[in-house]
Amino acid sequence: MMILHTGSNGSALISLPRDSWVTIPSFTGSESGNRIPEQQNKLNAAYSIEGPELLVATVEHNTGLRIDHYAEIGFGGFASVVDALGGVEMCFKEPIKDKNSGADFEKGCQKLDGAESLAFVRQRYQEAMGDLGRTKNQQKFLGALGDQVASPGTLLNPFRLYPTMGASLDSLIVDEDMNAWELAQMFLALRGVQGEGGTQMNVPVANPGFATDKGSAVLWDEERSRQLFDQIRNDEKITVTDE
Repeated sequence: MMILHTGSNGSALISLPRDSWVTIPSFTGSESGNRIPEQQNKLNAAYSIEGPELLVATVEHNTGLRIDHYAEIGFGGFASVVDALGGVEMCFKEPIKDKNSGADFEKGCQKLDGAESLAFVRQRYQEAMGDLGRTKNQQKFLGALGDQVASPGTLLNPFRLYPTMGASLDSLIVDEDMNAWELAQMFLALRGVQGEGGTQMNVPVANPGFATDKGSAVLWDEERSRQLFDQIRNDEKITVTDE
């Protein structure tokens, strides 16, 4: 789960670990009518309980940010977008091999197809930081994906642009107010996170193995995460780090 912010101080992509220990606010589903009591739980539980609507409400409640748009993509759709684009080039400082995800890449730059891209963003077992390391890889990949989608070679080539945007629209679940133009702006913003002034980071963490009655969870660093979200909300330069 990631927050993508655009503003006068560049684009920022902030990962919220799925096991983040958060407050799920009291909530009544607009369509289901289900009444959810306030509770402490992992962030991904909000999605499991009441889908995107409660997930967005939970993110807003714990960050103090307003979420303007929502986009969700499944694994199959993810691969389709990459294949429609003709692959995404990634550069690796070290070889990557993970039998669980199927990732098997040599050191250096190479073009990944949909299946290979999926294996890369799913692999975590060779990452020293586990899930937190995997989110870093996902950020790098989404930045590279946005860079290629928003490049002149794609935007000015209808034979590449239309299949890519078509695959994106077919594969993404988005809120009812999001149109094709705003989807294109999302890819431009993803491109911006890699540029000068861009930010890619995890929410600051105090304890990645916090013991709870729901199992091990990720406890945010309260002071630094609050400072980070204040800077995003006020469209200030992000000075907080996740280290």
